[in-house]
Amino acid sequence: MKHLHFRFLFVVFVGFLLFTACKKEQPGPGTNNGTGAAIDSSGEQIPDGAKDGVSFINEGKSAIFNLFAPGKESIYVIGSFNSWQKKKKYKMTPTSNGSGWWVQVDGLDPQKTYTYQYLIDGKLRVADPYSHLVLDPEHDQYIPQSVYPNLPAYPSGQTGIVSVMQANKPDYSWKIKNFQSTHPNNLVNYELLIRDFVESHSFQTLIDTLDYIARLGVNAIELLPVNEFEGNSSWGYNSNFMFAVDKYYGTSNDYKAFIDACHARGIAVIQDIVLEDQFGSSPMVQMYWNEEMNRPAKNSPWFNVKTRNLYGVGFQFNYHDSATVYFAKNVIQHWIEEYHIDGFRFDMAQAFTQTNSAENENLWTSYDQDRVDTWTMLNDYIQSLDPSFYVILESFAEAKELETLAQQGMMSWANISFNGDQAAMGYNDAGGSWDLSGVFANSWGFPKTIPYSLVAYFESHDEVRMQFKNGAYGNSSGNYDITDLATGLKRDAMSMTFLLSAPGPKMIWMYEELGYDDASAGPNYGNLNNTGDKRTDPQPPHWEYLQNPNRKALYDWVAKMIHYKTQNAVFTTTNFSYSLDGAVKQIQLSGTGGTIVKVVGNFDVIPHSVTLQFPQEGEWIDNVSGELINIVSSNYPITLAPGEYHLYSNHPLKE
Repeated sequence: MKHLHFRFLFVVFVGFLLFTACKKEQPGPGTNNGTGAAIDSSGEQIPDGAKDGVSFINEGKSAIFNLFAPGKESIYVIGSFNSWQKKKKYKMTPTSNGSGWWVQVDGLDPQKTYTYQYLIDGKLRVADPYSHLVLDPEHDQYIPQSVYPNLPAYPSGQTGIVSVMQANKPDYSWKIKNFQSTHPNNLVNYELLIRDFVESHSFQTLIDTLDYIARLGVNAIELLPVNEFEGNSSWGYNSNFMFAVDKYYGTSNDYKAFIDACHARGIAVIQDIVLEDQFGSSPMVQMYWNEEMNRPAKNSPWFNVKTRNLYGVGFQFNYHDSATVYFAKNVIQHWIEEYHIDGFRFDMAQAFTQTNSAENENLWTSYDQDRVDTWTMLNDYIQSLDPSFYVILESFAEAKELETLAQQGMMSWANISFNGDQAAMGYNDAGGSWDLSGVFANSWGFPKTIPYSLVAYFESHDEVRMQFKNGAYGNSSGNYDITDLATGLKRDAMSMTFLLSAPGPKMIWMYEELGYDDASAGPNYGNLNNTGDKRTDPQPPHWEYLQNPNRKALYDWVAKMIHYKTQNAVFTTTNFSYSLDGAVKQIQLSGTGGTIVKVVGNFDVIPHSVTLQFPQEGEWIDNVSGELINIVSSNYPITLAPGEYHLYSNHPLKE
């Protein structure tokens, strides 16, 4: 990589070891790294095969604790196995390079649950960064038994987050062992936040609702972060323990059962993950902290002292530090191999660079070779673990950079929320604000040969709901009023028809298929009654929406469109044309099997007369109304009422 930051000589040496260790089943820093046992300063060897965190040996009767902590003077492991006392036999041994610390603890009961922390330099107590379960004295009390049965009790008399370990913890028996996810050209991704999708905020209840999602026809579910994060009620982007499932949603085996249930229905699981930064309760942040400046210390092996972009909110990882690369690869490997997930959506992927754009928006979005190099490295590692794994980046860099990453199989988010909202509400301006061309990758400058690299969407967790805007701000003319619920929902259906007709991966945000418009769904940035940004507030589920005929009609049509998209090859074609900048918008798709699809819709609030150009005479099916039309000339005049749309095909479409 370019511009390596050589902070201290020992970091250089450690960096070499870490970089060469980043393989599929590598030991942690300071261990043998596959080249023979590392020797500590007293001549003792780290037991062969000891990984980062805790490794059980002797049938679970012994545990090796292994912590990467360069530059520390002393570290003890304290816990329920030694009455939380700082005792000589639990003092960790430094490795010869000064980066790793380890100790073996014997006399354990393999069936028993233990809690522990690391005591660093006699004053700092932190949990294990590699914990699979942690206990939080402040927030765990609000997690009900129904969500996490028999959660271990927080150890009396202790402070701070503690780690939990057990040698013989219950295993999960996978039912689906060889799941194959769909190709990105057919991907329809359903993004959801467990907290708001089901009232119980539990994996178990989420499993019970899978039939509802499966009936939509989506082939992937993208979960907002489920690894341990600060607090309970959160979007999850304030990460602190990257190897642990957040208890607010249930147990690790509950999560595995959810993934298994998705796979049984042909649905992939994509996990939103934050490997751009960490927050203050992360032990990695706390271990190297500048109290005076209230930020990471200069000798942190992982974090920048200051965030190097305009939008950072946590403490930014430095991917020029080999310790960061090593840690990120271990996190990636853990979720792929332990949980059988099928993809990552990387939050703030645009920030995976050391280019300092903190005061320069243009630099933040410009082509960044350092960022490309980092993503190439991480993607290569992911593909070495699972060549079919989805890599989706939240990156809004210039098209040249996104195309470079797309050529390597990575996908990027394509946010067309503003244009989608403008079109749904029936508004345009001199700049063409209702232009929907962004649903096609080639409109971003990508060649038609790679249309499967941009995940286009109208709604995401970051956006105000389309139907909320329809109801609050929709345009009108005469008796036609988009603020009317039934009219607004029909506009949503028309918009979704255009989104889902365009080739390439697409995403819908939970309950978009029902026209979610609860007041909690907006507004953001204080644009209504100065109420501020409500997007992160809890947004309650409204299952009663299904009892509303107009909302149910929207659900049924979205489901039909998704099935059309995933069951008919014409929707993956690279032979397409479109005109999406005017009031009357059109798409034409020509498939290799002779199937042709033509989509047309009037996004204005007044009627428009147009002449459609059909490429073939004969009988065509209107898949919206179910009627047949007879095309006797390539020119087909039609007057479209406001909000009227059609999806024509020359052959019946599979559902």
